[in-house]
Amino acid sequence: MGERWPVNKQTVSNSQIIVGLEIGTSKVCVAVGEVSENQVVNIIGLGQAKSRGVRKGEIIDVALAEEDVRNAIVEAEQVADVEIRSVFLGVTGSHIRGFNNTGVHPVVSADREITTTDIQDVIKNAKAINLPTDHSVVHVIRQHFRVDGQDGVLNPEGMLGAKIEVDVHVVSGRYNRLQNPIRLVNGLHLEVDNISSSALASSLAILGMEQKELGTLVIDLGAGVTEYAVYSAGVIKHTGVLAVGGDHVSNDLAYGLKVPLARAEQIKIDHGSAVIDPEALDRKVCLSDDSLIPGRQINVGHMQKIMSMRLQETLELIAKDIGRAGLIEYLRAGVILCGGGARIPHITRLARDVFKLPVAIGRASTVSGVKNALDEPEFATPVGLIKFGAFQAKASPRRGGIGRVIRRQVAALFGR
Repeated sequence: MGERWPVNKQTVSNSQIIVGLEIGTSKVCVAVGEVSENQVVNIIGLGQAKSRGVRKGEIIDVALAEEDVRNAIVEAEQVADVEIRSVFLGVTGSHIRGFNNTGVHPVVSADREITTTDIQDVIKNAKAINLPTDHSVVHVIRQHFRVDGQDGVLNPEGMLGAKIEVDVHVVSGRYNRLQNPIRLVNGLHLEVDNISSSALASSLAILGMEQKELGTLVIDLGAGVTEYAVYSAGVIKHTGVLAVGGDHVSNDLAYGLKVPLARAEQIKIDHGSAVIDPEALDRKVCLSDDSLIPGRQINVGHMQKIMSMRLQETLELIAKDIGRAGLIEYLRAGVILCGGGARIPHITRLARDVFKLPVAIGRASTVSGVKNALDEPEFATPVGLIKFGAFQAKASPRRGGIGRVIRRQVAALFGR
């Protein structure tokens, strides 16, 4: 397993195999994509495994997590008939933070014409970020330029001005906690081509340019964490991570219903709802099969109330954060939900009530192939990682592993 590139055993001419890997709290997902020369992505294989060594999006048991990743990789290899050598890896966790920054640069040439060097210098200044010593930058994504106060400039080269500014969105995380999943993958003799914020990868899979232009909030409802990203005017404006997910709903049910956690998870799957069904208020479910108390029953309406309260609280936390950032009014295309939590019945209805905006379930766009990857919201991140990888491969055909990121191309991918 020493080669740098995934090798297609069937050898597809004029195409490239790119792999996205998400090490989630509830499951590990691997997607294999065949990317044509004109950047058309075709999903040719998926691999999944139950995740046992991850909590709140971060590794807590390396041996278990490594075994689960290996199993998912093997399944993806068998389905796609490829030999996987490297992956694009999604990263998440409560340590991930996003913020905006601005770089400023004076134009010193005699004729005041802005050159490529001026643009490079102002972007370099924007990257001069005072991070905590234990943090590392994951993304620096260009939003737009300003020239002498003129806002919304897409490409200032050739313009005249005395001062050029650039706004960027920065995503960072704790270095050691970013390295843990990278080291795990390397331990399987796989190369990590690059890493991406899972929230941004999901947005790549499910958003089109029109949605980015109009303004959209993407919420990835995972088992251990909930991630979100705001696009407006074609660029990323805001990102965030909450250390709350579907597992917390199950914990609430276990506590509130006084049942084992595994049983609470099954009750959530069988009878769960993001809103209280009026017809379920008096409906009861018998737990005689596996309850410690024979013949015991639970009220479905009570169970749904517990679920609804936790989910509403999570969405309200996001709404408050977006409101503080002054972005709610820019979400003209509404809210898109993805991740396993997007499968919860009536979750779109609850989200509409919280955000007072149109809400839809995200589906992978501008890709083809395996139906599950296109139709099921939990595959948004690994599919988005393939699109992330395809763009980087086009920008830099000789991939040099993690660290060789061409920031200009990343900016174009996530924004304009």
